[in-house]
Amino acid sequence: MDSSKYDLLKITKQLRKKLDVNRFNHTIGVMYTASAMAMAHGLDIHTAQAAGLLHDCAKCIPDKRKLDLCKTYQIPVTSIEAEHPFLLHAKLGAYLAKAKYKITEPDILSAITWHTTGRPNMSELEQIIFIADYIEPGRDKAPNLDEIRKLAFRDLDECTYRILKDTVAYLKEKPNTVDETTEEAFLYYSNHHNSKEE
Repeated sequence: MDSSKYDLLKITKQLRKKLDVNRFNHTIGVMYTASAMAMAHGLDIHTAQAAGLLHDCAKCIPDKRKLDLCKTYQIPVTSIEAEHPFLLHAKLGAYLAKAKYKITEPDILSAITWHTTGRPNMSELEQIIFIADYIEPGRDKAPNLDEIRKLAFRDLDECTYRILKDTVAYLKEKPNTVDETTEEAFLYYSNHHNSKEE
């Protein structure tokens, strides 16, 4: 991929106007974490930067507006997403990344789409954005962060499994908040983890 076709500085300036301060700082943290992980795992650094920069580009759109935009752009909405519209920022973000920020690389768009829920059998870039979103330096609430941060640079599958395991355990304390795709992803990576243990 010709990564030079993405003007990351221009995108950063645009995002600064669209995101609140905390979300913008988080975005920069994810971008740098994703690029460092890309170096460690042999992926294109600029691709990881673009995906990290844009993963939350729809985050600060009000929830009702997210629902309206999904209807306008014919983006499917699940029952869980209809009840918790904040989840839609990933799907909507992928749409905006292509329509507004001129991102054409399918793997970048897919990484944005799945960065919140995860999915079974993610690509390496999808895993990197999923993990970077969880471990960037501004994050401090999740359990086992020190261990997960080390895993991020050693074993993407094992790191993905640990994040999904902790996420599902947390969400199950809140009835009807676990997205079906997250459960499917956890099952997939659990099976992968268990097969390595045997």
